[in-house]
Amino acid sequence: MTSLHPRLVAVTDRIIERSKVTRHAYLTRIEDAQGQFPARSALSCANLAHGSAGFEGQDKISIRATQQPNIGIVSAYNEMLSAHAPYRNFSDIIKQAAREAGGIAQFAGGVPAMCDGITQGNAGMELSLFSREIVAMSTAIALTHNMFDAALCLGICDKIVPGLLIGALQFGHLPTIFVPAGPMTSGLPNDEKSKIRQQFAIGAIGREVLLDSEARAYHGHGTCTFYGTANSNQLLMEIMGLHLPGAAFVHPYTPLRDALTAEAARRVLQLTAQGSNYTPIGRLINEKTIVNGIVALLATGGSTNHTLHLVAIARAAGIVIDWNDFDDLSRSVPLLAKIYPNGKSDINHYHAAGGMAFLTRTLLEAGLLNDDVTTVAGTRLSSHYTHEPALVNNQLLWIDGARESHNKAVLRSTAEPFQLDGGLRLVQGPLGRGVIKISAVAPKHRNITAPAIVFDSQEGVQAAFNRGDLERDCVVVVRFQGARANGMPELHQLTPLLGVLQDKGFSVALVTDGRMSGASGKVPAVIHLSPEALLDGPISKVRSGDIITLDAEAGRLDVNEAEWACRVDEKPIIHPNQNGLGFGRELFSVFRAAALPAELGASVFGAIPNEGIV
Repeated sequence: MTSLHPRLVAVTDRIIERSKVTRHAYLTRIEDAQGQFPARSALSCANLAHGSAGFEGQDKISIRATQQPNIGIVSAYNEMLSAHAPYRNFSDIIKQAAREAGGIAQFAGGVPAMCDGITQGNAGMELSLFSREIVAMSTAIALTHNMFDAALCLGICDKIVPGLLIGALQFGHLPTIFVPAGPMTSGLPNDEKSKIRQQFAIGAIGREVLLDSEARAYHGHGTCTFYGTANSNQLLMEIMGLHLPGAAFVHPYTPLRDALTAEAARRVLQLTAQGSNYTPIGRLINEKTIVNGIVALLATGGSTNHTLHLVAIARAAGIVIDWNDFDDLSRSVPLLAKIYPNGKSDINHYHAAGGMAFLTRTLLEAGLLNDDVTTVAGTRLSSHYTHEPALVNNQLLWIDGARESHNKAVLRSTAEPFQLDGGLRLVQGPLGRGVIKISAVAPKHRNITAPAIVFDSQEGVQAAFNRGDLERDCVVVVRFQGARANGMPELHQLTPLLGVLQDKGFSVALVTDGRMSGASGKVPAVIHLSPEALLDGPISKVRSGDIITLDAEAGRLDVNEAEWACRVDEKPIIHPNQNGLGFGRELFSVFRAAALPAELGASVFGAIPNEGIV
């Protein structure tokens, strides 16, 4: 048996110790809820009549009898997201499978699902991060009818999966499985798409060429194939044991995908309190599970958004993690995958190279995952998640997964990694604490000293770029982009601009209290700087011309000491969001006012009970 890596043990143990009080309080709450099983028997006749009125035929008879377990389906289906469009017919597959397995399934509710790819650079992006909270609350509304013995959550993309999981954890007494729909087939190569975006940024090509490029990249149903937050979500749900093994990256509209969807219904019925294998999600998600999620994220160069989302997810289960945990693990977890923007390949290439089964196996062999965890497939990761699904004579089976990578340009073992650490750093100094993903940043660009050029919006950066004002070594500082200021939109349009400057030979970096998403690329970017400017963060005091030093390897972000010492006692500049009206942003003003700092997940739900944080 492989010994666990000492740093994995140390980080896991300190999270367990740090979370003792809050985790105990959470488990007490779900134990109280467990005593109400089966849920429907506690309802009055009027309650039950209302809850079954939408059923027809035998399903109506079965649910009124309160004997057969009932699955609540919570779905993020819509036609705006290519990844979620395949969910249209999943409910029918689930209901039929549930009937055949002696249960019932009921569409409990839909949750909103917005697409950052559509709202990038537009007013709607200011609603994006807080849509996570709306999804969580919508999940709670769907499940609060107390008609269910288990749940299936159908969601894939950026804020939707974290929101579904946060909401599901409020009903931690229910067994829950997450049901993915899979990625779209590969289209225009990601590196070619990136080059065309940079050509458009400098005016070398027109809008029609750019639109044709984007349409060839995002061309059909399924998850976008680059390794951003959506595919990071799927990797996390699998490594944390909330997917069936190997379910994450199977294409939609295939027999294997449909078989996995049906099996999710059958399996969750086996996990209910009526059986002998009761597996509530609130116990499945624990400190070791959360650490496994961080490790897998680091090992694959996953989305920086999860330095927010995993914190918020953990807190929903009474578990307290911080950026020190990410940073410490990153220094021991090797980078094993090269998926765009960390490489040229896409998520389909990763899956073909061995995917999740190989990744899980090699991390387990290196002692970098906690194996003794409960999953929806059973106990121990090694018993289930080193296998991959296959249809054999129309029967769904799990076979032994790859023991060697099929493509070492995309996926490698811990014995021959792409680099020795996970490429995520905690960066701190006089300007606060932030994170940087350096797995896609060449070593020669990881250390920069240059004058700051300060902006209060990404539109200001675009205008300066167009004027040629950025044609020099510089650290672009974009402030008032935190959750309190404007909802922390992704500053995605800065990536091609700064990439152009770097390609011209200038030393450039970005420092911001905003987000850059899973598409953070080759330019060094310190993001999520906390506290944010509107919480009196030091970033609000930075002036153009201040000399800033970023040492990404050492995790330092410094400013020239002489001038900064004279500025420490200055009152911060107050720059409230002046464009927060229209496009629904007024409805989110209460969210902006309540948002916690980025390192606490930028959540609006406040401190977890008994934590002592206000």
